[in-house]
Amino acid sequence: MTEMMRAVEITEPGGPEVLKIVERPMPLATYGQVVIKVAYAGVNRPDALQRAGRYAPPPTASDLPGLEAAGEVVRVGAGVAGVAVGDQVCALLPGGGYAEYVATPAAHCLAVPEGLSLKEAACLPETFFTVWSNVFGRGRLQAGERFLVHGGSSGIGTTAIQLARAFGARVFATAGSAEKCAACVALGAEMAINYKTDDFVEKLVAEGGADVILDMVGGDYIPRNLKALAEDGRLVQIAFLGGPKVEVNFTTLMTRRLTMTGSTLRPQSDLAKARIAQDLAEAVWPLLSAGKIAPVMDQEFALEHASDAHARMETSDHIGKIVLKVG
Repeated sequence: MTEMMRAVEITEPGGPEVLKIVERPMPLATYGQVVIKVAYAGVNRPDALQRAGRYAPPPTASDLPGLEAAGEVVRVGAGVAGVAVGDQVCALLPGGGYAEYVATPAAHCLAVPEGLSLKEAACLPETFFTVWSNVFGRGRLQAGERFLVHGGSSGIGTTAIQLARAFGARVFATAGSAEKCAACVALGAEMAINYKTDDFVEKLVAEGGADVILDMVGGDYIPRNLKALAEDGRLVQIAFLGGPKVEVNFTTLMTRRLTMTGSTLRPQSDLAKARIAQDLAEAVWPLLSAGKIAPVMDQEFALEHASDAHARMETSDHIGKIVLKVG
């Protein structure tokens, strides 16, 4: 008889209320995969986009939302090395994290850093994979450079501030309230700009311009970001909350030798994600174990209250990560 589990399903495209608890068959560990008994699952913007019908999962992925989780490995498929039953891990997922069990490639699992709980570990994969690959990979951020992250109090933002500071960059951030700006400064930003009252372009130009900008807004922020860059600066785009289309004068890019780049994480190959995981294990996980950086937690919700978690995220009142308690 097929073993069953509780999971949160997107019953139809729509608002948070379309998330419902259902029973589903437990996933199997196919070649190269493990099955994790989920203790906590992270809640991320792509989950809300998928729920709204604006971000379809890859054809081979689970239709259930959830791109990161932490828990105990309970099954190991053929061809897996380095991960065993009983290991406590956090993992980047192709989908399916809002459930009691989830399958994912073993190469996308990382050991829970020393001193961190499973709850804290569930907050790591999506943001750390994203920030590491975009800021340090595509953006090539170096020690001593000026780095600007928009949405500094978000899960991505709080991660980016800490990592950039840990690797020697000068960090700047934007946020939408005095409280959020204060949180950014406490994490290591030397300046936090309230985008509702101040012009981030003016502030960054006064500092010499940003060498790297990490942006999730898009829309009319794109030409403003280009103005805020230093000569040879790099703009890294990872989302378009303000829209994906805008008019850009490319003369600015050419004369100032600017670079525009970006990526999304989920469609990348399993091999690409495995390489990011290896880089994180070598360069970043020791910082977590040493307590030099840490995930910033906002609020915890029970699995059956996933709709409340999404509602919380979409208010943008949160600072740091939102998690679901599953096991």
